[in-house]
Amino acid sequence: MKFRAHDTFFIRKGWLYKGMKNVVKDPAVFMGVNGNPMDILGIGANMVKALRYWLQAVGLTSEPTTGKRIQTLTSFCEVVFECDKYIEEMGTLWLLHYKLASNADDATAWYYFFNEFRLNEFTRDDYVMQLNSYIRLNDNEVSERSLDDDFNCIINTYVPRIKSNPKKVKPESNIDCPLGELGLIDIIRKKDRLYKKCSPKKDTLHPLILLAVILDNANGEEEIKISAIQNDKKNAGKIFNLDIITLVNLLNKIELLGYIKVVRTAGLDVIEIKKKIDFLECVREYYRIIND
Repeated sequence: MKFRAHDTFFIRKGWLYKGMKNVVKDPAVFMGVNGNPMDILGIGANMVKALRYWLQAVGLTSEPTTGKRIQTLTSFCEVVFECDKYIEEMGTLWLLHYKLASNADDATAWYYFFNEFRLNEFTRDDYVMQLNSYIRLNDNEVSERSLDDDFNCIINTYVPRIKSNPKKVKPESNIDCPLGELGLIDIIRKKDRLYKKCSPKKDTLHPLILLAVILDNANGEEEIKISAIQNDKKNAGKIFNLDIITLVNLLNKIELLGYIKVVRTAGLDVIEIKKKIDFLECVREYYRIIND
């Protein structure tokens, strides 16, 4: 479990590209071996620490826990850096969100929020209290301040500042997190600080992105229950806040593309994988289709 490793800084626009680009140039960029990382990255010391964390939390880089602390691009990152290095496509944002929200070790608060936390409408107190119980059930203890900071960072990740602090937003500001474009959290009542989880807006989640996540959780199985896709931890239903209607509509689109067959027999709804393809191949196919 890891909490508050972001040092209260959520992902800013342009950060992930800047991080990937500089890791390619110098895998030890965050260690200051070949120059001051603040000067190289153009951000402050605490932001350097946060960016180092975020690159790993969203699955773009990996770093050994012992020995020489260099960062290397993951195989997922190599595809992203080749096909959408500036993080401009919605599909890339969905994939980064998937990697983050399924990362129980490095982004425990995000994992808990999307996979374990059952309330669709909630306040800070609701979330922190239930997360605290989850932590204690796993024989850990974390300060409430850290949990508060994680909650605030989650809100700032998914709620654009034009909604949360419209008077403080300037047109030229790039302070928003790019994942706010996904619309997965909204404000119900600002006065009461009451929030809600939201399903993806129509046509913002590409069918091949959904298929990539399903395949990543399939463990080689060629027949998968639709209920498992919707309800299993780290699978698409939980990670993307999908209701059953939205999920089935997307599965039907994947079927039209020829990758799966949706089978409904005797009350047991499943999908059958028709094309041999893995997560990364599916991601590459997404980029190929949108660029054709």
